Amino acid sequence: MTPPSVPATADDPADGPVFPLALGTNVFGWTVGAPTAFEVLDVFVGDGGRIIDTADVYSAWLPGNVGGESETIIGRWIARPGNRERVLLSTKCGQHPDAPGLTRTSIRTAVDASLRRLRTDYIDYYFTHFDDDETPLDETVAALSELVDEGKIRYPAASNYTGARLRQALAIADRDGLHRFAAVQAAYNLVRRTDYENDVQPIVDHFGLAVLPHSSLASGFLTGKYRGDSGRGDSPRGNRALSYVTPKNLGIVEVLVEIADRQRVVPGAVAIAWLATRQNVVGALASARTTIQLEGLLESAGVEFSEHDLAALEAVSGPPA
Repeated sequence: MTPPSVPATADDPADGPVFPLALGTNVFGWTVGAPTAFEVLDVFVGDGGRIIDTADVYSAWLPGNVGGESETIIGRWIARPGNRERVLLSTKCGQHPDAPGLTRTSIRTAVDASLRRLRTDYIDYYFTHFDDDETPLDETVAALSELVDEGKIRYPAASNYTGARLRQALAIADRDGLHRFAAVQAAYNLVRRTDYENDVQPIVDHFGLAVLPHSSLASGFLTGKYRGDSGRGDSPRGNRALSYVTPKNLGIVEVLVEIADRQRVVPGAVAIAWLATRQNVVGALASARTTIQLEGLLESAGVEFSEHDLAALEAVSGPPA
């Protein structure tokens, strides 16, 4: 099996321009069954999408599930002839009930289970889902490096790490001659910029790490659905979206809507396209429960920002002057 091109870091764009959307699949096996998931995957890849992101814990929280349901669905799709060579697979370890934490034993147990469910012999980006301060970071970094040497993963990666812990992990790898983290997932969007840009981005920029922002649409707030009285918190996700309702954030949405209306795309597509303009971003993560939802997000590939557009978004979302 010949692996597809994959950015080793953000400075190695592989097959050319970044596709703005990376497909999040936390909804597979939860609110989306296999038939619809296959349709979503077909449309995503057919329109040029490359990165498919999951985690071994998706969706263990649903009664009757055990974790790995999303990976299992993706694996059934991957098993179709030609599909593996078309995509970059990203999954995560550390949270599955059968392999908790980031010890060497847990990581090795988790990766073998993920490979079986995904029906592949390698994973492109393998993320530690959350930091584990009960396991020595040296042990975690070394275990992931072993998996690269064995060909089970192509690039180790870190999700939801502080800047300090990310820097420490990179230093350990360099000190011991190990494969270091090549990619990062972090919460980052137009209404949540400060933590990433002040803490993590300086390290990402220095080392040229690839970035896949998660929470790209701020729980749906950046779709424009929750402006004023037009949206209600009728679900946990809706309640999270409403938590973003502030005068400043509503101003961000107004600018998104203005750009979206002018370009005849949905506001969420503009939010994703903005992330794709940020340094080192190789794809902004967002999920879709239907192909109709997905098609709106895929419009991000056609968004073209003028200098005025980018300046307006920076003025309304950036830190005070």
